[in-house]
Amino acid sequence: MARAIAKKKKAAKSEAVRIGIIGGSGLYTMPGLSGARELRVKTPFGYPSDAFVIGELEGQQVAFLSRHGRGHRLLPSEINYRANIYAMKLLGVERIISMSAVGSLREELKPQDFVIPDQFFDRTRHRADTFFGTGLAAHIMFDKPTCAQVAACLGSACERAGVRVHAGGTYVCMEGPQFSTKAESHTYRQLRFDVIGMTNLTEAKLAREAEICYATCAMVTDFDCWHPDHDAVTIGMVIENLQKNAEHAQNVLRQVVRALPAQRDCKCGSALATALITDRKMIPAATKKKLVAIIGKYIS
Repeated sequence: MARAIAKKKKAAKSEAVRIGIIGGSGLYTMPGLSGARELRVKTPFGYPSDAFVIGELEGQQVAFLSRHGRGHRLLPSEINYRANIYAMKLLGVERIISMSAVGSLREELKPQDFVIPDQFFDRTRHRADTFFGTGLAAHIMFDKPTCAQVAACLGSACERAGVRVHAGGTYVCMEGPQFSTKAESHTYRQLRFDVIGMTNLTEAKLAREAEICYATCAMVTDFDCWHPDHDAVTIGMVIENLQKNAEHAQNVLRQVVRALPAQRDCKCGSALATALITDRKMIPAATKKKLVAIIGKYIS
């Protein structure tokens, strides 16, 4: 594939796409893209996890990014989430579909089932999860952290792809990279959480700040460690189910890309309209420049 390095916003914009796909554990490439080409995008926050693979899928231009890097080189806490989402913004992405491996906290959510969560709970500790600060304060509304329109399309896509899917639920996002203790796992169940993972909440926060629609397709690989018949999570178990889920994921992605409507019917695209509270005259020039892709339309 041809490799291009986009050092400026203008260069990245020339590859404008509207749909971004973030592949998680087990989904490091995106087969089936026609005219695929690689694009490495530099952002004010550094480089993303890997080069983007841009191409056509089901008649739509999409940008695929491997969350952990090809070869799975990055721990959840090492991922440069701000660079990943900012680069999506530079490319023109308006919707992000996140594919992610999770553990189940409920008996009825079985390995190889897919879940479309509509809520998150934060148990992370060591991550940069906002674009703001350094002289610019912003507080987005985040009571509904996923895009209902994209989530609904994801649920329907799973059904058409023949995947057992559960709509709604809470994804508890832990720091990792260690799996849960039994005490933690049982506590999460008592709190009535549904699935557990290590990455998606940080992405969802940043996507909302960037006014990009975001929804998660959580692919169950195991029962965490609470289940009496599965009281230990092993990498072997996870990898086996990851491989099985990967094929389903490819089918779901084709279905959802085909079905997404051209226009966004949500409020994600105006999330910052009432969120920027700093006096415009007081915002440092360097901060304005750094965040121009995100706040440009609000800052004259």
